[in-house]
Amino acid sequence: MSDASASGNDIVTAAVLVIGDEILSGRTKDKNIGYIAEYLDRMGIRLTEVRIVADIEAEIVAALNVLRQRFSYVFTTGGIGPTHDDITASSVAAAFGIGISENEEALDLLRQRHSETELNPGRRRMARIPHGATLIQNTVSQAPGFQVENVFVMAGVPKIMQAMLDALSPRLVGGKVLKVANIKTDIREGDAAEPLAAIQDRHHDVSIGSYPFFRDGGYGTVIVCRAIDEVALNAAAEDVRTVFKAMGASAEIAPQSPS
Repeated sequence: MSDASASGNDIVTAAVLVIGDEILSGRTKDKNIGYIAEYLDRMGIRLTEVRIVADIEAEIVAALNVLRQRFSYVFTTGGIGPTHDDITASSVAAAFGIGISENEEALDLLRQRHSETELNPGRRRMARIPHGATLIQNTVSQAPGFQVENVFVMAGVPKIMQAMLDALSPRLVGGKVLKVANIKTDIREGDAAEPLAAIQDRHHDVSIGSYPFFRDGGYGTVIVCRAIDEVALNAAAEDVRTVFKAMGASAEIAPQSPS
């Protein structure tokens, strides 16, 4: 595990592992990735990789064992429900080489919502937690997520995932939040490509991206500059504005805000 999550380094990274055949088939449209990305970004945690894997234990284990070594934090969504294909918990246990069994604390949480009669084998599956894991509260339906080291295992249902993310957020240590400057111009992206490459070469500490749009019958491009250092950010944004103005294009810098 990277030590960035514990030391408050400038750059803290994260990955999301989306688990589920239903996502890969297109039957279910993912609504969690963008939410998690924005949530973490506000905390100074950069989501830098997303993977989607099927409900196959070997694939989940392989992905987890790569991601948890590469990133400060890993967040999984999906596969912790009551059915036979909900295999995320056992897959996480396998990835860490630890046991898994019914967790009494998790069962007590389920009992807050279900009677003993309702706690059939399917529902009891949601209380199977890897040994040594820390539970993640679920204020929506009580069935908890869990944390093992730098891996946070959450539900796939967006409302429940969001509640779990709120519950676990105090455990996260972020880095410095990226500052952002947007420059809107009426130049087409193809015409902006070469000057932008030259500008990027002059500002190595700033990430510069271009996003074309078509609006009100006209083409244009929004140039987005991101950096930790505000002075470096301002210098790059002003360079973009000056170069595009010299090309005869409109170019106005929007107010800065966190990305």
